[in-house]
Amino acid sequence: MVEPDTTVHVSWDDELTSYNFGPGHPMDPVRLALTIRLARDLGILDLPGVHVVPPEAAPDDVLTSVHTPDFVAAVRAASADTSRLDLSYGLGTGDVPCFEGMHDVSAKIVGGTVAAARAVWERSTTHAANIAGGLHHAMPGLASGFCVYNDVAVGIQTLLDAGAQRIAYVDVDVHHGDGVQAVFYDDPRVLTISLHESPQTLFPGTGHPSEVGSRAAEGAAVNVAIPPGTGDAGWLRAFHAVVPPLLRAWQPQMLVTQHGCDSHLEDPLAHLALTVDGQRASYASLHALAHELCEGRWLATGGGGYALVDVVPRAWTHLLAIAAGSPIDPQTPVPAAWREYVRAAGGVVAPSRMTDGAKGTYTAWEQGFDPADAVDQAIRATRSAVFPLHGLDPGL
Repeated sequence: MVEPDTTVHVSWDDELTSYNFGPGHPMDPVRLALTIRLARDLGILDLPGVHVVPPEAAPDDVLTSVHTPDFVAAVRAASADTSRLDLSYGLGTGDVPCFEGMHDVSAKIVGGTVAAARAVWERSTTHAANIAGGLHHAMPGLASGFCVYNDVAVGIQTLLDAGAQRIAYVDVDVHHGDGVQAVFYDDPRVLTISLHESPQTLFPGTGHPSEVGSRAAEGAAVNVAIPPGTGDAGWLRAFHAVVPPLLRAWQPQMLVTQHGCDSHLEDPLAHLALTVDGQRASYASLHALAHELCEGRWLATGGGGYALVDVVPRAWTHLLAIAAGSPIDPQTPVPAAWREYVRAAGGVVAPSRMTDGAKGTYTAWEQGFDPADAVDQAIRATRSAVFPLHGLDPGL
């Protein structure tokens, strides 16, 4: 059933696929193109109220609301001279190799997230999405982890500049949302929650439960460090033990989310074991929380995800469908035309259904704590560190 009166601003044009670090780099823009093609083939982008809006590049004054002017200048220079090595700004590394037009397309991704944020805040749309966004590792003066500009941080800053006083950011990427946390670590107006693989086993090595925000914003940074090997049941248990109670205590005016799907068991760069079904369950929960707590104001972005055919297109098509108020039944067949396109283009056999055959179920935290379980230990560490700062009982 379609959610009544839902409008969705989808930031997209094909030029966003020029965010391309070259052959062999994990961040292959084909994942974006395949997602949009799958969403179109399933009719998601043609639903009433879904508006696909080509983004414009964010101007320098918007970029420098978060990034330093010298960093923006360095990105421009590296875009013009792709042989440039500027390690002081994280440019020209294996993670962030320079490419022609790097500044332009990176600024366009930021522009897409900023326009989406404004559309939701100004109530010209119910929800918004930018699957090319979610570039959460970029720091004010440093490119990092495949991310040049931090579109999410700039989008949140745009909301603050428009008068927002309580923004909640939830990051479900397998990697810690370190850049967004760093930008707002001292800002009591922004609650950042990141669920990620343990920093002991995965880049960027941050995101410990003890990272709770500065004195002025103590409790406004929340980190759940998930043990490697965790699947749907444990991950969703952690999500529901931390995210809903904190969001309800925070009472955000708007929810901003990052949906890196590299937590999937087939992702080549990390060590969690979620399914598309478990990921979809988190999207549905965040959508419901946006309606419960902030009148539906929800901006969703993409992020990581490097199983280019089997995972990313299905996961983010589910995300777009949920945002459109018309969730896809997981048993829905993947369109034959899309599967044939994938086979012809790359000789790959694509999944046949929009599900991995999992249930996306979990046991609620309230049903009991197992002190010998690594996931429960991680949940307890986070709740102990943060819940009392919000007046909540950690329930140990």
